[in-house]
Amino acid sequence: MDLSKVKLVVTDMDGTLLNSKHEVSSKFFSIFSELKNHIHFVAASGRQYHSIRHKLDSIKDDITIIAENGGFAKQGNKEFMVTKLPIKNVQQLIPIIRKLNGGYAVLCGKKKAYIETNDSHFVSLFDEYYYKYEIVDDLTKVTEDDIVKIAVYHFESSEQYLYPTFTNLNDNELLIKVSGQNWLDISHPNANKGHALKHLQEKLGISKEETMVFGDYNNDLEMLKLAHFSYAMQNAIPNVKEIARFETKSNNDYGVELVLEQLLKAKNNLSK
Repeated sequence: MDLSKVKLVVTDMDGTLLNSKHEVSSKFFSIFSELKNHIHFVAASGRQYHSIRHKLDSIKDDITIIAENGGFAKQGNKEFMVTKLPIKNVQQLIPIIRKLNGGYAVLCGKKKAYIETNDSHFVSLFDEYYYKYEIVDDLTKVTEDDIVKIAVYHFESSEQYLYPTFTNLNDNELLIKVSGQNWLDISHPNANKGHALKHLQEKLGISKEETMVFGDYNNDLEMLKLAHFSYAMQNAIPNVKEIARFETKSNNDYGVELVLEQLLKAKNNLSK
């Protein structure tokens, strides 16, 4: 396996680069400082842009961030993609979500996220994923922001308790994606990590054979297919392991860092 040809490294955040405490390791930042002259790094997540940027603050100007599962992306400080969810879909979906037993809606905008609940249990958890947000009286009245996604949270299982409600809506107008144990995302069909990554590959002139991707959940499937060096985390769900060519250790055992160390070694040997 010739890692020396890799020019683009893309990693999911939760369950992949972040450990179970939602932390980025100091080991990653150390490796990145040596590797950044050899590759372009991308953080691709269902998280809000501001949350990803906060986690990677010290390197934010040197990387690309694909946020909201591909709904919004910036390369350094320059926006290069926004895929909005039409307002008609927002108006249609919010009343449905309100009727769900145990479902909490998050309206994800470019500027910030919006919720209409004061449930302290949910707000304290939500705060980890959304760095900038506002509690409003009515989500259907939010009109001063570009909405890229509706995220729905369930404390037990998004796949079991949320997904069945939306299966009939999974048509040409909407992408319904179980993006984690507790999260379900509703977006424009083009708002996925793979679509955003493909756009970036074309922009940078980087091929599939020169791309490395790490992931662990269903919202990583599209981008894993765009990389020859596709890695499933040891903690990944079966769907991801079936798609990925390779497997690395879990997010709590520095699985991403382990492969990046191998990549750095290959790059250093090439330059000798």
